[in-house]
Amino acid sequence: MDKSGIESILAQLQAASSTAAGAKKSSLPEEQTSNVDFGEKLKAAVDQVNNTQQAAGELTRTFVSGETDKNLHEVMISLQKASISFQSMIQVRNKLVTAYQEIMRMQV
Repeated sequence: MDKSGIESILAQLQAASSTAAGAKKSSLPEEQTSNVDFGEKLKAAVDQVNNTQQAAGELTRTFVSGETDKNLHEVMISLQKASISFQSMIQVRNKLVTAYQEIMRMQV
């Protein structure tokens, strides 16, 4: 795993932490952040999880067949990264379903 990937994950975790703490941390002006399409962001996140899983699967396949010079620990890190990203996506999905159910129970 390269260093930029780890730094990217750390940056995402820090952004999520500050969002959860209520801090607004955005480098974009207020006008641009209001035009973000939730569906596009969600699709991009799901695509990123899918790409991570496919890359881990391909790395595993090449390691098992002996076609790569990657070490076992690199393959295991890739698999753990894919697993954690998938588990995170499942948790977000569960929260969205719960929020939808709460909204549907509201009386208008």
